[in-house]
Amino acid sequence: MSEAPSFSLWRADAPLILASKSAGRRQVLAQAGLPFESWPADVDERAIEQALGPVGADSVAQALARAKALAVSVEAPGRLTLGADQVASCGERLFGKPESMEKAAALLRFLSGRRHRLHAAIALARDGAVIYETVAHADLEMRPLSDAFIDAYLAAMGETALTTAGAYQVEGLGAHLFQEVAGDHWTIMGLPLLPLLDVLRRIGALVG
Repeated sequence: MSEAPSFSLWRADAPLILASKSAGRRQVLAQAGLPFESWPADVDERAIEQALGPVGADSVAQALARAKALAVSVEAPGRLTLGADQVASCGERLFGKPESMEKAAALLRFLSGRRHRLHAAIALARDGAVIYETVAHADLEMRPLSDAFIDAYLAAMGETALTTAGAYQVEGLGAHLFQEVAGDHWTIMGLPLLPLLDVLRRIGALVG
């Protein structure tokens, strides 16, 4: 899928490729005026996580972003390809997208009244090689949630709750879950925008 902005500072020969089908990440790029095409990466995220062993959330998020960028980059010679992923942590526990509505409810009960961290990674690749990668963070504190609220929230979210780390989208109904948020909007959306724009300017893909 290709999405073009109404104006462009873009200087690369072809639009950026986003190796993701995430609506949130597409929204971030579109609002920043970046022309892009969405080519969802076909990678086994669980297999990658298992192969990593006991590593921290930054390493998991970065490995997944890198794998997505490289998987698509080899299919698009010369093109800039962006992979992204997001992992959440609370203490020693790491978690990503819940696998079922039951697991989403259990996760929300665990996070209720607690502060957790989002680890949002990006990897920029070209010709099958990563040319830039970074991880950004945001800290979010969930208010105490009743079982009745969790049930109502998940009923309203439906399967969308299974598409994001932590079972929420802060830019939508997920706002009802929180009492404090510390971090930039783009990192919470799963795509740290400012470092991406900086590297795109440095390599001449954007007007400096």
